[in-house]
Amino acid sequence: MKISTLIGAVLIALGVAALAYKGFNYKSEETVLQIGSVKATAETEKSVAIPGWAGVAAIVAGVLVIGLGMRR
Repeated sequence: MKISTLIGAVLIALGVAALAYKGFNYKSEETVLQIGSVKATAETEKSVAIPGWAGVAAIVAGVLVIGLGMRR
């Protein structure tokens, strides 16, 4: 298998996943207050949205990479 085919397939898979999930969440621990050695932290959940155009662009780029790789 050529490396270009592998890269194209990964791009297509990431594009499909981006269109299916539309984003992801993660937890972050932040220091709220610190006095000397005493520290108060808070755990917050943050979300990152993945725009639809990014998923479509990844799919198109994957198809182009595979297409250009087969021409050689």
